[in-house]
Amino acid sequence: MEDQLMKIGQIAAFFNVSVKAIRIYEKKGIIVPARIDPDTGYRYYTADQVQKLAALLELKLLGFSLSEIKSILSEGVNNSDLLDALVKKRMAWQDAIAAAENKLDAIDKVIERIKTSKGSTKLQELTDEQRAWLLSRMVCVEDLHGQNVLSESLWL
Repeated sequence: MEDQLMKIGQIAAFFNVSVKAIRIYEKKGIIVPARIDPDTGYRYYTADQVQKLAALLELKLLGFSLSEIKSILSEGVNNSDLLDALVKKRMAWQDAIAAAENKLDAIDKVIERIKTSKGSTKLQELTDEQRAWLLSRMVCVEDLHGQNVLSESLWL
C-alpha cells in the first residue's frame, strides 16, 4: 500500500501548488490525507485523492470558493448538483462581464465628455447662474441617472 501513496510534496510539485495550500485544503476538510506518519508528520495521498485535488484546482480556476468546492466534492453530490453549481457560476461570470462592460461604457462616456469639453473651468470662474445650474444638476437627480448627471456636470 505504501507504494500506491504519494507524499504531499510530490503532489504539490506535480500540480505546481504549495504544500501549504494542500494543508489548507486539509484544514477545510476538502482533501484529507489517507495516512499521516506519526513520526515524521508526512502526509500521504491515494490516487483518488490526487484526482480530487485536480478537480479542486480546476474548480478554483473557474472561480469557485473553497466552501463551494467542498460542497461540490462532498460525498453524495450527483451530476445534477454539479451542473447546477456550474450553471450558477456561469451566470455569476456573465453578471460580472455585464458589470465590467457597463464600467467600460461609463469610461468611454467620460473620455468623450473630456474630449468635447471646452476645457476645465474652475468653480470660482463660473457665474452665480452657472454654479446654481451645476448644483441643481448635481442635487436634483433620480437614482438611475444620478451617476451620469454628476459625471456630465463634472466634465463640462
